[in-house]
Amino acid sequence: MIKNVAHRRLCPPRVHETAQLWHNATPHGNAHLFPDFFMHIGQALDLVSRYDSLRNPLTSLGDYLDPELISRCLAESGTVTLRKRRLPLEMMVWCIVGMVLERKEPLHQIVNRLDIMLPGNRPFVAPSAVIQARQRLGSEAVRRVFTKTAQLWHNATPHPHWCGLTLLAIDGVFWRTPDTPENDAAFPRQTHAGNPALYPQVKMVCQMELTSHLLTAAAFGTMKNSENELAEQLIEQTGDNTLTLMDKGYYSLGLLNAWSLAGEHRHWMIPLRKGAQYEEIRKLGKGDHLVKLKTSPQARKKWPGLESSLGNRTGIQGDKTDDATEQADAEEVKSRSLWSKSCGVSYWLIIW
Repeated sequence: MIKNVAHRRLCPPRVHETAQLWHNATPHGNAHLFPDFFMHIGQALDLVSRYDSLRNPLTSLGDYLDPELISRCLAESGTVTLRKRRLPLEMMVWCIVGMVLERKEPLHQIVNRLDIMLPGNRPFVAPSAVIQARQRLGSEAVRRVFTKTAQLWHNATPHPHWCGLTLLAIDGVFWRTPDTPENDAAFPRQTHAGNPALYPQVKMVCQMELTSHLLTAAAFGTMKNSENELAEQLIEQTGDNTLTLMDKGYYSLGLLNAWSLAGEHRHWMIPLRKGAQYEEIRKLGKGDHLVKLKTSPQARKKWPGLESSLGNRTGIQGDKTDDATEQADAEEVKSRSLWSKSCGVSYWLIIW
């Protein structure tokens, strides 16, 4: 076994980390220590080698980002790249990914670390050349690379399902941008009590698969855009047979109705707004009711396809409304009621 691993290029981690790896790879007790001694040395060295590779994420980008996919995204976005350039746009996409992984390093140093330049007389690329290449690349190709890789990785991952549904969640986040006049003009600052934020900000609403924490979709805007507006952009990116969890900030019956009607079995779960108007149709079980939620004239004006009421299932405990679900088949409602009963969260609304 020593012979088999001797050819590996090892960059050992710190001493205590190596000791921990050795401790985990070595059996405790003397009965099998000597017969398996060399085998466990090989296992320990292999663990050290794999551990070190994880500490340098830039060295393994090629395992996850297909060069052909990058070329297709550039072609679909209409971005033209010249092969004779020292820093082609295909390589610049790799640089953008490197910027995400190594945020504290300057852009031109990331290019030099990745060694993604074409052969030439100069060993390093000038910082100005990297900036010019970034400007030529634009944003559309990068957006397509993110969208396609998110879809590929999501589809290739064997996610656990609940009642045949993939569990998703959406939420918003703010990103600070460098405080420059250009960013200040493009991205308005959020104000608190009349005082503007210290940095220009970008608003993002992202969708995540809950068991793997993989991002499956994202939408960006300025602070003038509401999270509901950005969430509308995620409707077409959401797959069928999904259950999406949202917080109460996304409570808009027009948005949620459009979400469920955009495909097959696209369900959502959200806290029920306090004071929501609904009519009970029938009782399905203990704390389990079929109701109709009433929509407002303002919502129907914004969403022309929205009806005056939506059929939902609701769970009621005492004076508190917990869950609601739209369902035509009562037996299917019963078989899927485990979610509402095991959730343990008050004021939840589910549309099925």
